[in-house]
Amino acid sequence: MSPEAIILFVIKLVSLGFSIILHEVAHGYAAYRLGDPTAANSNRLTLNPMAHIDLFGSIILPIILIVTGSPVLLGWAKPVPINPYHFRNLKKGIMITGAAGPLVNFILALAAGLLFQLANPYSEVLGWFLAYFCATNVALGVFNLIPLPPLDGSRVLYGLLPRGLDDQYLSIERYGIFILFGLLWLGVLDRIIYPISMFILRLLLGGHF
Repeated sequence: MSPEAIILFVIKLVSLGFSIILHEVAHGYAAYRLGDPTAANSNRLTLNPMAHIDLFGSIILPIILIVTGSPVLLGWAKPVPINPYHFRNLKKGIMITGAAGPLVNFILALAAGLLFQLANPYSEVLGWFLAYFCATNVALGVFNLIPLPPLDGSRVLYGLLPRGLDDQYLSIERYGIFILFGLLWLGVLDRIIYPISMFILRLLLGGHF
């Protein structure tokens, strides 16, 4: 690998790792603010990577996607433990907690996009990092809002569904991970995430991406 390729490889992994950690901490902090201390008691409201790293989702899958040249870089950390029965309003708490992770990703993407416009002309490496950090957070935000259990979008949709239909909907979560891997394997999610992410990135990064 060339020095440039090594730098880009490291930038992509660091961008993804930091982004998924903040995503999970956002879930835990939102739950904490809504009355659930489970994540705090489990020491998961920390930025220490060792508390969050998932071997497959944080390391193996991202490396596979980078090496195979996937247009979308995805991954996940260990889910932050949440006990929704601590929430004063169960459905509202689940919806807000689920939305917190993608919301933080979009906020990070917006911040990185604004900094990119300022820093890119002065530092090429910093420009690369901000661009990939922005792209990673946009992809994570879009990916996690797909309404397929166990993704965060399913928690948001659960909060909007009428009573009875909501529990039936979440009952497919036992099969959700298999459906998710199937969609990833077939490239279906790439075809959903990529065009939406590129539209948002053009807004945030202009013609630089």
